[in-house]
Amino acid sequence: MAATGRDGKWAGRVAIVTGASSGIGAATARRLAAAGLRVALVARRLERLLDLKSEIESGGGQAEAFAADLACEEERRRLFDRIDTLVGPAEALVNNAGFGWYGYYEEMPWETARDMLQVNVGAAIHLTSLFLPGMRARNSGHVVNIGSIAGSFPNQGVAVYSATKSFLDAFTTVLYRELRGSKVNVSVVRAGPVRTEFCEQALNREGGGHVPTENVGVTSEVVAEKVWRLLLRPRKVVYVPSILRLAPWVEMTFGWLVDRLGPLLLKYRRTA
Repeated sequence: MAATGRDGKWAGRVAIVTGASSGIGAATARRLAAAGLRVALVARRLERLLDLKSEIESGGGQAEAFAADLACEEERRRLFDRIDTLVGPAEALVNNAGFGWYGYYEEMPWETARDMLQVNVGAAIHLTSLFLPGMRARNSGHVVNIGSIAGSFPNQGVAVYSATKSFLDAFTTVLYRELRGSKVNVSVVRAGPVRTEFCEQALNREGGGHVPTENVGVTSEVVAEKVWRLLLRPRKVVYVPSILRLAPWVEMTFGWLVDRLGPLLLKYRRTA
């Protein structure tokens, strides 16, 4: 895979992609490897990571697989040590790992909520705290948080998920301001529906229901391309698709209407 980055500045540098066993993570890993980056693939499912590693290497790219349960703090610490030793200093960290659940919050098992907080939020801020100091010391690097439009346009059925993505929005904004003047960047991708295993996995969790957007959305490759473009031209926020930049305005202007009509979807789910 030939490097395709502008002036090749990213070729040969190390990028960590969490949640790389499928969906946005796998597509992002492929895209960055195609641009010449050395990709550290992180997820729980080692077999899938090894398949992706082989796919990337067969195309001339470089990748290493690291199985880790990112809900576990100790495993996150071990992951940092292993990547730093076996691959080298990270120049890019893509915090993509996460999962969802759809239904009334009162029916959500606490164990599911707890794990969602640990994976969607805990892993992102912990890994950032581990890798960011090195980026600061080298005055070079980029943290990309994969957020969701649900963070700025919260809706019924995804209470904890929306809250985790709102957290990532705020976390990214604060870091962006703290890092101004340096050559270390931080960005958040606010994605709308994406056609991945996300909805299927949400349904398969205890008490979970069908996510209304399960059959719509952009492809993972569209999001992956946005991540790559962020590395080339850093920005604080990018929406996928771009039309979703109107979502905060819609929430501010028509939130009252969503308050009245939104719960109908959940009521339909309960009676279906």
